Amino acid sequence: MGPASAFDRARAPFEGPNTAGNTRGFWIGFLAVFAVLLIYPLLFGAYAASNAAQFLFSAILGLSLCFVWGYAGILSFGQVVFYGIAGYTFGLLSLNFGSALVTTLALPAAVAIATLGAFVLGYFMFYGEVRDVYVTILTLVVTLVLYTFMGQTAGSEWTIGSVALGGFNGMPAIPNLTLGVDESALRLSGATFYWFTLLSLAVIYLGLRALVNGRFGYTMVAVREDEDRTQMLGYDVRRVKLLVFVIGGALAGFAGVLYATWGNYINPDVFGITFASIPVVWVTVGGRRSLLGAIVATVAIEWFRQQLAVTGSQYAIVVVGALLLAVVLVLPEGVVPWMRARLRNRSEHPQSTDSTGVVE
Repeated sequence: MGPASAFDRARAPFEGPNTAGNTRGFWIGFLAVFAVLLIYPLLFGAYAASNAAQFLFSAILGLSLCFVWGYAGILSFGQVVFYGIAGYTFGLLSLNFGSALVTTLALPAAVAIATLGAFVLGYFMFYGEVRDVYVTILTLVVTLVLYTFMGQTAGSEWTIGSVALGGFNGMPAIPNLTLGVDESALRLSGATFYWFTLLSLAVIYLGLRALVNGRFGYTMVAVREDEDRTQMLGYDVRRVKLLVFVIGGALAGFAGVLYATWGNYINPDVFGITFASIPVVWVTVGGRRSLLGAIVATVAIEWFRQQLAVTGSQYAIVVVGALLLAVVLVLPEGVVPWMRARLRNRSEHPQSTDSTGVVE
């Protein structure tokens, strides 16, 4: 009774009507999957772990959009804006100063800059009464403006400190993520970078579960379902949407730093229309109202895209687009919510058989 009660108390803050997986079986499965992922580098080596880390920080980007769109109804094509801003900021800081301490501090600094960018953009949108599809259009426009601007920064005049922005040639030689000071600093690469990314994804996922199942989460859902009625009940809808947008921007920025340090490189393609649309595909396929769906769909789709790229196929984006169309037409709520509904229906209405084996 004691261990069971402790387990139930531990998972209680992460359960509620706004997330899938509110049973002991789910959490046992979650811990089992997490344990398998922890030992993945030991089974397959550092190179495979480094490659797998790409799927994990992509899932963080997917979660940032799922949180903003699925729970507050804000369809944003601007998550890659904060992703790219943080990646570039980390590169500029770490390359200009180079010390382990600065590289360590560059992570929170880059995330802070991305968060500030989300605050500024969100403030002018939401307090300027920009709503519905116009938010989507405006975030897309900002993304395309940054893509165009960063693409023309190849000249020598586009140098910040000693680091050139590089235009479409990009910014190479970005150092690995570093934690610590001087000789005691830990440089994350291979398996260590994978473990850091995995732990970050788990913490973010659990944190978002707790948030969306709390009072603020209910307010987010109310804004999504009926913004005007929520306003009439006394809630400051603009502030709620701004806070949600800022949190989403911070998460996207964190994923952007992981991307820049993973590949030791960043270029304006992170602001491109193709990359801006990919998180929308992840979240739509997995289920925009499902944090778990965002993770599962991101990992599955990115793994599939990578396999097509390895075989030389040029049709990865076409296949992904066809998948998006099929899901929108057949499973508009997404794959994971559909599976959840099927399992719930099966548990609530189990089939029974008589003595002859005929289903009643």
